[in-house]
Amino acid sequence: MNKLNRVCIVDDDELFQFVMRQHFERLELAAHIDKFTDGEQALNYIKNHINAEDELPDLILLDVNMPYMDGWQFMREFVQLYLPKQIKIYILTSSTHESDLGMAKEFPTLAGYLVKPIGRNVILEIVERVGTV
Repeated sequence: MNKLNRVCIVDDDELFQFVMRQHFERLELAAHIDKFTDGEQALNYIKNHINAEDELPDLILLDVNMPYMDGWQFMREFVQLYLPKQIKIYILTSSTHESDLGMAKEFPTLAGYLVKPIGRNVILEIVERVGTV
């Protein structure tokens, strides 16, 4: 399995961030793991590195419900960016609300919508999909 260069975990739950980081590190699936507690931080990071392709993530795991800028606000701004590479984004949330599931359909660029918690096998499957693109 190919190792991803950079993964961004965008979630305000520090325990979730820790668990995801542990999975990626133990499985040696990413060279770099960046953590952000809201969409605004992640979006600013991407904008600040838009001309440095190696600093842009290959994969973003994005929560829906966060302070300041939630996952949907992030997506609305993200799709407006011109990026030098394709970044796969998976919504990874505890929300099973119809409104969120419907909102996900408004963003055809989303690679998937997954309900927390996810385990090792799902992470391996995501990395496999991203690594083959």
